[in-house]
Amino acid sequence: MAEPWDDYIDAVGRALSLPIEDAWRPAIRANLEVSLKMAKLVDEFFLPDEIEPASVFTA
Repeated sequence: MAEPWDDYIDAVGRALSLPIEDAWRPAIRANLEVSLKMAKLVDEFFLPDEIEPASVFTA
């Protein structure tokens, strides 16, 4: 049975001309799942429209 991410992994691999070995798929799936969880946390964090951007300090 195909995993939910398999079609996405195949499509991105083709789009980027990357060969994807079957042994890599579990690690790729795990990375995508963690990345999606982190993106959800950022997306759900409320920032009011009036918020000012952080200062940028350079040395």
